[in-house]
Amino acid sequence: MVNLRPLMRIAIFSVFLLWMLPAAGLNVTVKGVVTDSQSKEPVPFATVMLKGTDRGVLTDDAGAYSISTALPFDSVLVSAIGYSTITLPVKVKGASLKLDIKLDPTGVLLGEVVAKPKRVHYTKKNNPAVQFMERIRHTQDLNDPRRHDNYNYDKYERITLAINNYNVSDSGKGSGIGKNFAFLKEYVDTSEISGKPILNVALREKLASVHYRKDPEAEKEYVKGLRSSGLDEILDKQSVQTFYEDVLREVDVYDNDITILQTRFVSPLSRIAPDFYKFYLTDTVMVDTTRCVELTFVPRNPSSLGFTGRFYVPLGDTTMFIKRIILRAPHDINLNFIDGLVISQDYVKAPDGSRLKVKDDMMLEASVIPGTPGLYGHRYTVYDSHNFEPAPDQSLFKRGANQIFATGAQGKDMEFWNENRKAEIGRGANSIEQMMKRLRSVPLFYWTEKTVRLVTSGYVPTWNPSYFDMGPMTTMVSYNSIEGLRLRLGGMTTANLSRRWFARGYVARGFKDHKWKYSGEVEYSFRDKEYHSREFPVHSIRATQLYDIDRLGQLSVMHNVDNIFLSLRRMPDRQETYHRVSKLEYILETENHFSLEARVQQERQYSTEYMTFINGHGQDFRHYTMNSFRLLLRYAPGEKFYQMKTGRMPINMDAPIFTLSHTFAPKGFMGNPFALNVTEASFSKRFWLSAFGCVDFGVKGGHVWSRSPYPNLLIPGANLSYIIQSDLFSCLNPMEFINDSYAQWDLTYWANGALLNNIPLLKKLKLREAVTFKGIWGHLSDRNKPWLNPELFGFPEIAHTQEMTNQPYMEVGVGLDNILRILRVDYTWRLTYRDNPDACKSGVRFTFHFTF
Repeated sequence: MVNLRPLMRIAIFSVFLLWMLPAAGLNVTVKGVVTDSQSKEPVPFATVMLKGTDRGVLTDDAGAYSISTALPFDSVLVSAIGYSTITLPVKVKGASLKLDIKLDPTGVLLGEVVAKPKRVHYTKKNNPAVQFMERIRHTQDLNDPRRHDNYNYDKYERITLAINNYNVSDSGKGSGIGKNFAFLKEYVDTSEISGKPILNVALREKLASVHYRKDPEAEKEYVKGLRSSGLDEILDKQSVQTFYEDVLREVDVYDNDITILQTRFVSPLSRIAPDFYKFYLTDTVMVDTTRCVELTFVPRNPSSLGFTGRFYVPLGDTTMFIKRIILRAPHDINLNFIDGLVISQDYVKAPDGSRLKVKDDMMLEASVIPGTPGLYGHRYTVYDSHNFEPAPDQSLFKRGANQIFATGAQGKDMEFWNENRKAEIGRGANSIEQMMKRLRSVPLFYWTEKTVRLVTSGYVPTWNPSYFDMGPMTTMVSYNSIEGLRLRLGGMTTANLSRRWFARGYVARGFKDHKWKYSGEVEYSFRDKEYHSREFPVHSIRATQLYDIDRLGQLSVMHNVDNIFLSLRRMPDRQETYHRVSKLEYILETENHFSLEARVQQERQYSTEYMTFINGHGQDFRHYTMNSFRLLLRYAPGEKFYQMKTGRMPINMDAPIFTLSHTFAPKGFMGNPFALNVTEASFSKRFWLSAFGCVDFGVKGGHVWSRSPYPNLLIPGANLSYIIQSDLFSCLNPMEFINDSYAQWDLTYWANGALLNNIPLLKKLKLREAVTFKGIWGHLSDRNKPWLNPELFGFPEIAHTQEMTNQPYMEVGVGLDNILRILRVDYTWRLTYRDNPDACKSGVRFTFHFTF
């Protein structure tokens, strides 16, 4: 399925809006090779800086460098350990400058380490730089502030998104669309990474206090103020904040892996760092007023998920306290959209030796569509008021959520921010509200924003403010074998009508079966809602009445079954019944992501010409009814998701998810012709393998304790579409197996280019490997075999249902991911039961998604 993540939606929206606006200003690229003046050998990892800007890079293994900037400069400064530092004046003509540089070698003494200019083969054995890194890693606990019983500090965080390389100097000239946006030149700033002009389009500020307790270990963030403005106002505010904080996470280099951009990088202080990185002692420099040893590191394979960067450790400090950290993403790294990433952190030493972070500065440049303005992101965080006293409000540790919002935190005025902001803010970023107001006065922007809001939410507001939203749009038109062309119209009420009472529903019509379907829902929430009833956490009572198609063995928790993108199928689908459902649910979600759902339901299943209800005595039933009770428990500690109006999309897969459910329907209760007694459980989680990618693992199982009709037994999920649906089997047919006991597994290995990154030509395509292995073992007991129990309905002939032996059903898929940065294509094989009637032995499946 097409799965646009929030940051990508904002980026595409920004690029689209500014597609026809004036082009960017002149950007100059300086490149060349740094060599030894005597040996003529390349000088790797020399520092090349453009004076007058903050632009600088390290040369690669071949001594090559390339720097781009739109800022003025008049000279290039070059330095390297073992060589004299030189400054070369330059004159810029045109958009590029070729500058090869020769350095004169000298001997340099660094503490007790002598660095010689002679180029030698790198080795980690007996390497003083590697030993220096190991000393930093082994002494990390000596200055960790969380070794104390308590640790508190205040934090101010600012996240800005901007259109990169943007210039409107000529926008007021002539006529056309660009003239309508001439005022944007008043809001242009400059990128700290490249010096390019940027136009801020989104701003988020957060003021919070963080409280850590060692025993029992817990950490809570108390948010005192949260401000947002700009293009991301079209998205769910809380979800976007969660998304930003997950994508642009704070980096801790002392971890073995560093998670950022929803990707795991190998830390330069990881246990495997000596095998993953090359380390060099490159200089002694002044950091503020302290002379520090500079340790430089680069990944052995520049396409792998690692950083180039430097640690600065005070000279002679036996605790190996790191005063400054600089991390950069290599140019050839297998990351999507990211053109540049820089992370800078500053620390101070407390009287007891603890390392106290005082600044964390992260900047990135990204491009979504080649040839269009890219995206610039900046997360700037300031920390102060560090102390080791008990938290002033101990009740915070009793709350289930890790992030707790003060009353009115999201409604603070500008006076609050002007008084409490801990870092200066640029005029362009601080004036986004004013800029957005002026933009919305331009009809092109106004209607484009309306369109993007529709695409991202799936619903159309009917007024301003809206009391009823129509949607979801993706289900308005679909096709299946029973209904033919299906049209559906639905919607939901909003909190503008009532903050506690909600309703939603739809009507649908099939042009082949000529039947009307419908669903109606009324919900009372015990919590006030901001806009809709599904907002986390839910605590409500919900009543639903439904009449529609029931697709046996095809239900996915990820997608609506009548989604238009799933209409193209590999085989006719007639394993469907009609059902009428009346249910009453109680739903309770807690802040720590534990949820309980209790349900009482009456479901009536109606037979069709393909799915009959004929028992062993030859009696043909048009329908049967089940009155049941169900209890579902779910626990997902640390879960992060993007809240939508119909459901939730995981922001990451890191959180473990446990579920346990039981359904009970006594025979004879309110006329039940059969009994139903079913228990199911599941577990899923993503496991990271550091430099070797990750594995998505899921396992579930269930058992039917009663004699029950086949629609209520355990039917493995079959995916008939060509779109990959991770929770269904790609080569299984509907109702091919019917069980009353089963155990199922699902493994997907994302190698992130572990193999392809090492193939010279292929690595430029930034392809990634994906391998899936799924299976299910099931059993049908004698009590649920229709040929042994004539009171049960026989299995429909059209389903070709087979009894599963001691051999599990298994399928494996091998795929290429990240094709053109948006496409994954798998080829899937059925490994077992290949001779079953109408068995799908193999096939191509695909999906579109954006990942970093």
